Amino acid sequence: MGRGGTVIGGHPRDARLAGLTSSEADWAGLRVVVTGLGVSGFAAADALLQYGAHVRVVDGATPVEGTPMAQRAQILEVLDAQLHLGDGAETALPVPADEIDLVVTSPGWAPHQPLLAAAAEAGIPIWGDVELAWRLRPREGGAPWLLVTGTNGKTTTVQMLTSMLRAAGLRAASGGNVGTPVLDLVQHPDPYDVIAVELSSFQLHWSHSLRPQAAACLNIAPDHIDWHGSYEEYAAAKGKVYANAEIACVYNEQDPATRRLVEEADVVEGCRAVSFTLGSPAPSMLGLVEDVLADRAFVEDRATSAAELGSLADLQGEAPSVPPHLVANALAAAALARAHGVPPVAVRDGLRAWRPEPHRIAHVATAGEVHWIDDSKATNPHAALASLTSYEHVVWVAGGLLKGADVDELVAAAAGRLRAVVLIGRDREQIATAVGRHAPEVPVIDVAATDTGAMDLVVRHAGELARPGDVVLLAPAAASMDMFDNYGARGDAFAAAVDRYLQEG
Repeated sequence: MGRGGTVIGGHPRDARLAGLTSSEADWAGLRVVVTGLGVSGFAAADALLQYGAHVRVVDGATPVEGTPMAQRAQILEVLDAQLHLGDGAETALPVPADEIDLVVTSPGWAPHQPLLAAAAEAGIPIWGDVELAWRLRPREGGAPWLLVTGTNGKTTTVQMLTSMLRAAGLRAASGGNVGTPVLDLVQHPDPYDVIAVELSSFQLHWSHSLRPQAAACLNIAPDHIDWHGSYEEYAAAKGKVYANAEIACVYNEQDPATRRLVEEADVVEGCRAVSFTLGSPAPSMLGLVEDVLADRAFVEDRATSAAELGSLADLQGEAPSVPPHLVANALAAAALARAHGVPPVAVRDGLRAWRPEPHRIAHVATAGEVHWIDDSKATNPHAALASLTSYEHVVWVAGGLLKGADVDELVAAAAGRLRAVVLIGRDREQIATAVGRHAPEVPVIDVAATDTGAMDLVVRHAGELARPGDVVLLAPAAASMDMFDNYGARGDAFAAAVDRYLQEG
């Protein structure tokens, strides 16, 4: 240090922040701006206040009485947070830069957002809520983290992983991008044995010092380019999931981009690269041997032996078949579980106990040998392609807000499977044009209606076009907000319309 507490080569606050690596550190008096009053922003502000920090919360929205946001604002005010809310509040730092030690941002706030850009320009460190959670772990005995990211399949994989960990008798929990904020998990009064963390590219962008026991990137396809600025920046954010990994970096053998991220990662010495494949596994891989999920990575003799982890039947449930991407998710989850020491039998039992979240390849009904599947969560072309290539003959229900995404590759790849296409939503014409270009013989029905009866029309057309053995698949490849509150409401509308259609019979 130089005279007067000046850190040579940095700001005095940098030394203090560098020492904030556990819940036992001295957080008192830290001057923090928290951006966003959503679930993660509230969790961050609440935690910081508990540790004695001075907290200002900024959000451009104005709380409406009776809403969750208003309730969160009221609680934080009682805890002595200073709130800067309403139109324009997010356009600049709430106080001069020299009165701020740290900004903790909600993951949805992009780097080019004016307040965050001003903080970066002033040299104020910016952490995400996940970075804060990592630094608030107990100094001794904190639960190890198992990380999952990817363009698609994160939530399913994390839930499968949590089921496997619990089947092994561990006190395990999941959180992060979906579900419980990780801050709530690390501060739970009854500590967990292990935590499965789902991370978006946004959360990874704002994370700097995570040290996972093991981590997986499931796949990478163009997404959130407007937020990151380029595909390269998006991929780089995903790659941060592997930084400082201790035991295993798990990647997708069928997605070379995930391998490259592992090759570029700075990991703890001795950390292994482990891949998963839908083919037969080589040493240091997990894969399929006929219908058996097999492990040749976490066994004593990888060259000549494998451990049986379960079968496709353990995943199938009531569905007509097991989609390939669901098998890939199961193998990725199994790799992370095995890295943590979970025995093969617990992997199998965890798969059997797992139940999919709604609107993710959810089996709605089977009637007249036609299967109705709700994958409303397929909100981008990459996810929709994974669904479409899971079935041989599909009546495809698609459309919504494409957000600038290109559907040509999707339609070209799935053309041979399409029995018919039923389109709904604002950007349906773009999909119709792609179908006309790549599958001109496939009938396309355009449902222009946007009222509450639109989905009934969609289902009726789909039912009339489907043949025995076909799958009617809602995999929109687009967001839902042009017609529905969210993808869940869209899926619910589809399932309800299917039920009415089949009852009319």
